[in-house]
Amino acid sequence: MPTYEYECKACGKTFEVFQKMSDEPLKTCIICKKKKVRRKIGTGAGIIFKGSGFYCTDYRKDSYKKAQSADKPTESKSSESKPAENKKTESKKT
Repeated sequence: MPTYEYECKACGKTFEVFQKMSDEPLKTCIICKKKKVRRKIGTGAGIIFKGSGFYCTDYRKDSYKKAQSADKPTESKSSESKPAENKKTESKKT
């Protein structure tokens, strides 16, 4: 349910109310009980993202992740070894 913020024109106080979208707006202040209330527009945010970022693969199913890891070829340790060194033959100069 969304949170709506109201402001009372009589007492000047603001307050929040959880209401269904289909509910009628409040007409009386819940603090001073006078009938001079208006609903504010555009208050709050529906979603708050925290962290460094979100990616479409963050919430993949475990079955998908297992299938992806099974498809990857396993690398042997020999491919991780140092690259071959070039040996130069020095010619003797006289």
